[in-house]
Amino acid sequence: MNLKYIKSVLAAVTMLICTQAMAQQDKGVVIDKIVAKVDDYIILKSELEKAYLEFLSRGEIATGDVKCQILESLVINKLMVAKAEIDSVEVMDIQVEQNLDQRMSYFIQQIGSEEKLEEIYNKTVAEFREELFDQIKEQMIVQKMQGVISSDVSITPAEVKKFFGKIPQDSLPYFSTEVTIGHIVKIPEPNDNRKDEVRLQLLDIKERIQNGIDFGVLAQKYSMDPGSARQGGELGFFNRGELAPEFEAAALSMKPGEISNPVETQFGFHLIQLIERRGNTYNSRHILIIPKPSPSDIQETKDFLDSLRTSIIRDSVRFDLLAKEHSDDKQTSGNGGYFSDATGAMRISVEELDPTLFFTIDTMKVGEITRPFEYKMDDGKGAVRIVYYKAKVPPHQANLLEDYQKIRSAALANKRNGIMSDWFDGAKGEVYINIEEEYDHCRILVD
Repeated sequence: MNLKYIKSVLAAVTMLICTQAMAQQDKGVVIDKIVAKVDDYIILKSELEKAYLEFLSRGEIATGDVKCQILESLVINKLMVAKAEIDSVEVMDIQVEQNLDQRMSYFIQQIGSEEKLEEIYNKTVAEFREELFDQIKEQMIVQKMQGVISSDVSITPAEVKKFFGKIPQDSLPYFSTEVTIGHIVKIPEPNDNRKDEVRLQLLDIKERIQNGIDFGVLAQKYSMDPGSARQGGELGFFNRGELAPEFEAAALSMKPGEISNPVETQFGFHLIQLIERRGNTYNSRHILIIPKPSPSDIQETKDFLDSLRTSIIRDSVRFDLLAKEHSDDKQTSGNGGYFSDATGAMRISVEELDPTLFFTIDTMKVGEITRPFEYKMDDGKGAVRIVYYKAKVPPHQANLLEDYQKIRSAALANKRNGIMSDWFDGAKGEVYINIEEEYDHCRILVD
């Protein structure tokens, strides 16, 4: 499971909970006001208070004036968004919707259902999405600007060693138990009979549309693409090369208003309607149905993974080579199936493991590989995997030999921070910044 992704989801969820708390706390008694302005972007007092509640909910230890630190962070974000507008650095709404789909899908999966989510928070999924949209778009713009500013930053081994040498001995971090684990994942492939059933279902839906039923109504009812289904199946404008090749070929072969026969892509089967074409961009809508594998399909997948396990154990075939060749988990296959932390190091603290993996390796010895078992991927898809417990490193104080990747990452982040600081010094003079007098003591963006 991608820890970075989970943390971003949980941050969004925490903000939702904080929004609820603020609403119950205020009940209209506190009149909101602007506490800072960066060009045309404002920061409200309620926004500052929500961020402060989020900080408190994480149980972190406060150092200094936390509200001042949070306000400065909010101002910096608005500064980057304002500068992104000046520099024409954009994030498309469709990208935000896709990001929001992933977050909401994960959150709903953890809660249990959309109905349970709405019952707990007394708010519809649509209301949640509306509340989160601008926040997520701002996060994505800030991330994109950070990438633009520091994209060319690199660091040499000599710089890493110098950075490490400047850390006082008594300030070196202490790392808890770390493990190196990997997995090979296979998504069971539905058999031809199940695929034929889906094709017939989509052909029936096509006939109903041709007989007068609205495409959008049937997309909302049947499509298994949650993001576009809410929009009646509409995807918005895309450039050539941005969607699955099979999808694009079918969409661009039609005239506006025409509906395709079922089209198979890596995501499932689509019924596609071209809405409009503008040169190399086009707008389309679709109904996606994903065939479900049968029990025999799942067993066939388990048998295949079991054969890979046998090759590793008996024939000494390298795990990483088989993972790169066969694993359907895009996040780990490039690493030879191994999980990595936020720094890219293929050693993870046991404290950061998701519960399923933690309890899996808790019953294993180093060097063992599990037999195939079913599990849910981050996107909710059912899959089968084998897990390899390669190594375990006991708790230790940071050193260059064992922790080079982590130290390199910290040194690189420090270098990037210096570049970002220089960028802020220049950007401050290009935008209008005004902060309410009551926060003068915070000395926001003052050297």
